[in-house]
Amino acid sequence: MTEVLDRVRAALASEPRLDLHTYPITLRYVDGTLTLEGEVADVAAKKLALERAAALPEVAGILDRLRVRPAQPMGDGEIRDLVRDALLQEPAFAEFAIRRRLGERIESLREPPEARGALELEVDDGIVTLNGRLPGLDAKRLAGVLAWWVPGNRDVINGIAVEPPEEDSDEAILEAVRLVLEKDPFVDASQIRVGVKHALVRLTGLVPSEAEREMAEFDAWYVFGVDKVDNRIEVRA
Repeated sequence: MTEVLDRVRAALASEPRLDLHTYPITLRYVDGTLTLEGEVADVAAKKLALERAAALPEVAGILDRLRVRPAQPMGDGEIRDLVRDALLQEPAFAEFAIRRRLGERIESLREPPEARGALELEVDDGIVTLNGRLPGLDAKRLAGVLAWWVPGNRDVINGIAVEPPEEDSDEAILEAVRLVLEKDPFVDASQIRVGVKHALVRLTGLVPSEAEREMAEFDAWYVFGVDKVDNRIEVRA
């Protein structure tokens, strides 16, 4: 067990975007299952840590307890309200029932007479959990990104079921990333090109600022199913 943990630590230390001194990660390994726990700088660090750990042959399963440092301190109620508003205001979700869970109670926020799907929102300790059923991976992914865009959250657990089941693909991920970039008001999607291969997203193009370059990259990281992002966008004023 000690040897496996040492190899995991070495793999994490080799990832440049993981600052293990500032954001230490606690590891536990039992019967092939590795638990990662701690706070990381951002969603990129979280996904890269999970990817590095999962690549080791001794790791049969991963228990993800990594949380992201919130961009802005917020209470659960404020996070819940912002995610609620984002879901209710999204035109693509107009025909979906939207509900929120408060402890054991479920509160209805919108119930269309012939709902094509349902979304259930819960927030606990800064962690947004999405459940329900939606008619497509694109809708599941969009709901997750809208939750990630709320600056106070520490993680988004996307447990939405897709009915009927839909096989994922690089093409589906590509379309989802394009859609998210187009919906982000702080990114000019027309200046960014997207490529996807084996769940690795490559971004190219030109933007006028480093801030927009970073926002475009994080938009890609937020998409459910994306394992890596190669940001080759250039900044030219």
